[in-house]
Amino acid sequence: MKNLNFNHDAQSVLTFREWGRKNYSSFLTVRKQIVISVLSVVYFLSTPIITMATVQDTSEVKMEYDLDEIEVSAQRTPALYSQVARIISVIERKEIEAAPAQSVQDLLEYIAAIDVRQRGTEGVQADVSVRGGTFDQTLILLNGINITDPQTGHHNLNLPVSLAQIERIEILEGPAARVYGPNAFSGAVNIVTRQSANSEISAAVSGGSFGYFDGNLSGSFSTGKMQHMLAFNGKRSDGYTNNTDFDELNGFYSNQLNTEKGVLKFQLGISEKGFGANSFYTPKYPNQYEATNTFFTSLKWEGNGALHLTPVVYYRRHQDRFELYRTDKYQPTKDGYNVWQNDTLPGWYTGHNYHLTNVYGANLNSWVKWAGGKTAFGVEFRREQIYSNTLGLDMDEPKDVPGEDAQFTKSDDRNIVSGFLEHALYIQNWTFTAGLMANYISGSDLGLNVFPGIDVSYNVSDAVKLYSSYNTSLRMPTFTDLYYDGPSNIGNPDLKPEKSATFEGGLKLNSGLVRGHAVVFYRRGKDIIDWVKEEPTSEVWQPQNLTEINNLGTEIQAHLLFRNQYGTQYPNVQISYLYNNVEKGNADFVSNYALDNLKHKLVGSVSEQLVKGLQLDLRFVFQNREGTYTQFEDKMPVGEVAYNPFWIFDGKLNYQRNKFTIFTSINNIFDKQYNDIGNVIQPGRWFKTGVIYKIGFN
Repeated sequence: MKNLNFNHDAQSVLTFREWGRKNYSSFLTVRKQIVISVLSVVYFLSTPIITMATVQDTSEVKMEYDLDEIEVSAQRTPALYSQVARIISVIERKEIEAAPAQSVQDLLEYIAAIDVRQRGTEGVQADVSVRGGTFDQTLILLNGINITDPQTGHHNLNLPVSLAQIERIEILEGPAARVYGPNAFSGAVNIVTRQSANSEISAAVSGGSFGYFDGNLSGSFSTGKMQHMLAFNGKRSDGYTNNTDFDELNGFYSNQLNTEKGVLKFQLGISEKGFGANSFYTPKYPNQYEATNTFFTSLKWEGNGALHLTPVVYYRRHQDRFELYRTDKYQPTKDGYNVWQNDTLPGWYTGHNYHLTNVYGANLNSWVKWAGGKTAFGVEFRREQIYSNTLGLDMDEPKDVPGEDAQFTKSDDRNIVSGFLEHALYIQNWTFTAGLMANYISGSDLGLNVFPGIDVSYNVSDAVKLYSSYNTSLRMPTFTDLYYDGPSNIGNPDLKPEKSATFEGGLKLNSGLVRGHAVVFYRRGKDIIDWVKEEPTSEVWQPQNLTEINNLGTEIQAHLLFRNQYGTQYPNVQISYLYNNVEKGNADFVSNYALDNLKHKLVGSVSEQLVKGLQLDLRFVFQNREGTYTQFEDKMPVGEVAYNPFWIFDGKLNYQRNKFTIFTSINNIFDKQYNDIGNVIQPGRWFKTGVIYKIGFN
């Protein structure tokens, strides 16, 4: 976390519109003038933040806790942290550097409210859900721009950036439809990239078990009023078991132009992946393979007039090739068969699945402050389009698949229009915020739907706040839900959008030594979409709108900031726990996703500075998952089995000296065998070590 120093005697005033005026921010923005001599900017005041920062001295620590006037945007109108009635978890830069994780998915594992169900490691593929929702019910944003994939939530984390380029990750827990529109059903994850005003170059290489290699090269520089950041990343592995190898390449560029009337921000990213998908979607076919290509760009203006206008345009393109049989590995035999290891390519398999999605979006958000409070209003248009040889409606004329010897024969599209209105009122220790989203989806018979919400908070004291909220939301079916037709899955074009109403209440504590919260939430879901089968022995799954699914849960989190309070010789400790009970209205089916939630999740960490420059970070995660899965042996189902609870321990040692940082990490220290998804075994003990070199220029 950067320190900003300026002359107090000259009565300097530092004005923030956004964190450091250098990064996109979806949840945390600062628009209040702060007069202070030495400012160490940290997100400690966002209650569920996870921070292991090293503090220089007691005076700096005290100043960090004086920043009570930070404005956050967990709603359409900006609000002070002390007033907002939401839970926002923030993983900031120092936490990212210290944690034993080298992908966004691994990092999110350390948030109790998040369930990360990994198929492939190191960012290959993972399903991320919040508070017992499904992976399609979580909205993913990059620098505040919606990058959620309309084909399937399996592709939501195909990101063009690595951890080295990320400044922080913000998690808004609970529904956010009135803030971000459809599909922010159970929560939202916003990934904020770095944008430095300094000119610097950073290079990093690391390697480890299973033929692992990761390389990063990035640089930032300024030209006049414009700041630039350019980064490249590549990683690969031979895989921890058969057919789990992967290769990944990413490129990302962003710039920011600061003017008197506002800030213009541009970003562009490309990501390519190819990976063995052993039993990813069905253990009946363990030799699957997938290749994906993602392109994303956006342009955003943030005005600073009396009427704050923020127009945004963006485009996302995603293409993937799914191979039920990894045909490049199969070799012909003398008797006319194609064989790989002990598997024979069947004659009925004639080709792969190809998909291409285009998402075009534009939105305008505005807000104004007046005597009656703060009022925000806005509108968003989003067009989602798919070409495929398996998903959609039959095309009049086939279309060539870019870069492949194949054709798209099916397609579909839809337009989503949303309008927003919100008002925030502040009366002494009370905060009232109410708003709504009105939504229309083309091609549906739902007409115009309205989703309201209200948040209320009361400051009992400077350290204690009570809050309560009620919010509604929806989630549209993906194109996979609607149309997929395969050997183990059949889509359902008659699916309706999911709807929910969530009640939440809790307490936040923010004292010098202890910071945390206790929350109780209840979500009532209607027409929840899940892939189900009526008989456990059936091998075919089909999505259905379930009658009702209700979630009752609680989350408790505490941070003991011994180091920040007493000095660097003491550790910082955090512990968090989530309990989530899911009840279904209809019990006559076997669930694949919606009812396999984490009922218990316990997360803990200890961060200790051993000597100057040497830091140890130890973490554990306990998971106890509900539901069952169909166990396979030799590609054949043998019955339903329950998920086993498990403990995972990770650790990382960082040593920093001058421009160099050397690190060593161990994931799954005790070599525990476990799985997040049935029949997809996760890796055992994994060693990694690497070096980072940074150099700055004046």
